[in-house]
Amino acid sequence: QVHLVESGGGLAQAGGSLRLSCAATVSEIIFSNLAMAWHRQSPGKQPETVALITSAGSTTYADSVKGRFTISRDNSKNTLFLEMGSLKPEDTADYFCAGSWQGKRFWGQGTQVTVSS
Repeated sequence: QVHLVESGGGLAQAGGSLRLSCAATVSEIIFSNLAMAWHRQSPGKQPETVALITSAGSTTYADSVKGRFTISRDNSKNTLFLEMGSLKPEDTADYFCAGSWQGKRFWGQGTQVTVSS
């Protein structure tokens, strides 16, 4: 019903920026109705919800990224974004986008972000 594909990960230097995208292919569900989020997972660390955006466009951020990352969505293109700035080595992780609607959860396969000091 919802297929999510992340892109935009890679290697960045500390202080730099990256933009992640999550393209959604949907059937029987309207992308704009989905609450969307970015999560990240680093080896040896607990998974972290980085940012959330509701279907109405309200956003929430983890304290660790507040002021540095921006989540947004383009419903006309069924795409979710994460603008990451002032990157730190501790931002190194696999980043996953996820969508939820009426109790159903959909996940992408992830994209790797590595920040060098």
